[in-house]
Amino acid sequence: MQSKLTDTELIAQSVAGNQSAYAELIKRHQRFVFTLAMRFAKNREDAEEIAQDTFIKAYRNLANFQQQSKFSTWLYSIVYTTAMTFLRKRRMDTDSIDDENVYIQLENQQGGFDQNYAENRSRSYYLNKAIEQLLPDDAAIITLFYKGEQSLEEIAVTLGMEANTVKVKLFRARQRLKEKLERLLKHEAKELI
Repeated sequence: MQSKLTDTELIAQSVAGNQSAYAELIKRHQRFVFTLAMRFAKNREDAEEIAQDTFIKAYRNLANFQQQSKFSTWLYSIVYTTAMTFLRKRRMDTDSIDDENVYIQLENQQGGFDQNYAENRSRSYYLNKAIEQLLPDDAAIITLFYKGEQSLEEIAVTLGMEANTVKVKLFRARQRLKEKLERLLKHEAKELI
């Protein structure tokens, strides 16, 4: 049974030419790869393209995987670089990626249409909405730490940074996330009153 094998065993089989072993690796990691891609792309089509490109790049470079870190850490670093490359190619607007005003304008335009009232009221909905409003680097660090349950060291490897830099960036990303949540929930409170 493929599903009982470890990632390391599946990698060895994949490198040996077993395509079903690589399909199992994709199955294990596709959900989180897509979630991380969504944090960068902000729309399903682009996220699917980033995820697909990630798995293609990973397959092509699987023989080069040194196993100095977990496979998931290596894979998520490919998601990160693929997403950054994709966004650089897609960016037609000359505004800086650090310009919060761009995101505030997008946030204000997105208001209004809610598909499911109950879903929109949940904690998860607001947390994801706030993460979507973060800059891509902040969203990636928050997602890797909380949803990916990666350590600071693993995130450092994924993003190509020092662990202390990740710690500082995580702290700042949490602060910005808190501000986004407060803004969202304040707006929500106004709607309820």
